[in-house]
Amino acid sequence: MPGSFGGSLCRNVEAPLWRPSKSRIAEANLTAFMAAVREEWGVAPADYAALHEWSVREKERFWQSIWSFCEVRAETRGEVILEDGHRMPGARWFPEARLNFAENLLRRRDEGEAVAFCGEDGATRRLSHAQLYAAVSRLEQAFRARGVREGDRIAGYLPNLPETLIGMLAATSIGAIWSSCSPDFGVRGVLDRFGQIEPKLLLCADGYRYNGKRHDCLEKLSVVLTDLPSVDHSVVIPFTSEAPALTGIPNATLWEEFVSEFEPTEIAFRRLPFDHPVYIMYSSGTTGAPKCIVHGAGGTLLQHLKEHRLQCDVKPDDRVFYFTTCGWMMWNWLVSALASEATLLLYDGSPTHPDPGVLFDFAEQERCTLFGTSAKFIDSVSKQGLEPIRSHDLGSLRTLTSTGSPLVPESFDYVYQNIKADLCLSSIAGGSDIISCFMGGNPIGPVWRGEIQARGLGMQVEVFDDEGRSARGEKGELVCTGTFPSMPVGFWNDPEGVKYHAAYFERFPGVWCHGDFVELTENDGIIIYGRSDAVLNPGGVRIGTSEIYRQVEQLDEVMEGLVIGQSWEGDVRVVLFVVLRPDVVLDDELAGRIRRQIRQNATPRHVPTRILQVSDIPRTKSGKIVELAVRDVVHGRAVKNLDALANPEALSQFENRPELRT
Repeated sequence: MPGSFGGSLCRNVEAPLWRPSKSRIAEANLTAFMAAVREEWGVAPADYAALHEWSVREKERFWQSIWSFCEVRAETRGEVILEDGHRMPGARWFPEARLNFAENLLRRRDEGEAVAFCGEDGATRRLSHAQLYAAVSRLEQAFRARGVREGDRIAGYLPNLPETLIGMLAATSIGAIWSSCSPDFGVRGVLDRFGQIEPKLLLCADGYRYNGKRHDCLEKLSVVLTDLPSVDHSVVIPFTSEAPALTGIPNATLWEEFVSEFEPTEIAFRRLPFDHPVYIMYSSGTTGAPKCIVHGAGGTLLQHLKEHRLQCDVKPDDRVFYFTTCGWMMWNWLVSALASEATLLLYDGSPTHPDPGVLFDFAEQERCTLFGTSAKFIDSVSKQGLEPIRSHDLGSLRTLTSTGSPLVPESFDYVYQNIKADLCLSSIAGGSDIISCFMGGNPIGPVWRGEIQARGLGMQVEVFDDEGRSARGEKGELVCTGTFPSMPVGFWNDPEGVKYHAAYFERFPGVWCHGDFVELTENDGIIIYGRSDAVLNPGGVRIGTSEIYRQVEQLDEVMEGLVIGQSWEGDVRVVLFVVLRPDVVLDDELAGRIRRQIRQNATPRHVPTRILQVSDIPRTKSGKIVELAVRDVVHGRAVKNLDALANPEALSQFENRPELRT
């Protein structure tokens, strides 16, 4: 491809894949922020690395500058920035502040476009900022009329609709707490989550469409409500039919009827303390009941403002898309782009129906500037040979973000060769635990093949060995050694913080241990090798699962892999399961090529002892493969929460395999 400083693909493997142009650096929000820091504090960081070092050394000044630079709307910020900053957990950010989360997302009320929605069936809807504000006002009044008060929980069992966004904003404008899961959850999965938090109101769609089929939600809703006595009222959104029948659903009202008596008016935003709960998120629930993670309004807002404006360079009227359901934290991350005065691009449906290019169609149609997806999606379209660089006009696209699992080096190549050459490819990583990222993009810095660009500003991220010592340049545990605003307020129904402490602080006291197996590179980037609890340990050598996936999935015959460590004769042996192309059967020749690929490009210890073919791999609702569930099945242990899986039936292929008994 033609080369230029403006963002070309570099053939030299020693060089970065992409560098921003001089004009892009000059126009970046991050450059403006560095100038503001210089003006306010008299420091002049020369580059991102220097800014990051200052942001963790002078964290109070850094977060104060984020507040000012992003123009947080608040009744007061207060004089105190951080109280008990040495405590982790236990530090308190902006303890005197009073603000409202929704007020910051609804800062615009003009005719500029706030939301562009597209459904799988091609249905589209658009809302201006003024129309969005009006819709939130009507629903907020309806909530208040039903007795909703601050601290009440409002639950959404919903597709990625404009009404989902409106419901969240109306709830949080009052100071109620929003929690949602996607409509593909079964009854047990919904009750495992909402049953713990006891919502007062529940919002649900009549159904949703996925992969060309309509799926009903009302039958499940009637069963859910039977075992969810806390719900006073349910509001049903017609999505797949114009007038769904609500027979058999107690205390249910259609959306338009629910808000019909209210006219838009000024919203009486309830300004509350910085740590007032705004969201309840959930762990995957694959090893037991999901943990209910409570996030505060102020910390969530500040982190998302920082990540959108500085790490993703989101500007007013940018058009921000993330392919996500409402059961994944990337939905919460996406909708906060309103606080940066951007337009939200919402899509609901399958990413491959009616064809694998549908999301690129949407990106082209909506002049997308930030395209967010999963590493698995990028791998999938690569395997299918898509070349959006030739088939689509993506001239408006500046940033592509990827998360959900490690983005392998070959996927970096694919993006620059087949999607767009002049693009900031930002692999990002964090989780529902912090409703944000530990590491992500740097729009004024280079993209190196196979590496996440940078540690997040204000995030004191390090790598520890098993003894809790710094391990730069070596693989180890991802930790955060300093407090940050979006640490959870706590877990629901954990008043003493016992579960919260055990989840993150038990291994290294006073240090957040995230559970990822990672490495800090010489470029100050990060490579993730997989989850620590899924790391293989043959002969006492720790191996990240992504190191094997990277090699296996380069073979044309292999669509996907899943690897586990099987306890065997006092040690651990590596077992690899592969999904192959429909016309391919695993034989000795292919198994031999898989082993050679791994041996030649990794190490002999990475080579699996057993390779077995399966037709499907189990994954969570957000698309992450569940290595631990497969490991339990192989070892004859019960999987504790099948409802957390999108395809639990796939587990049957891993049971009682005779090949694993010898």
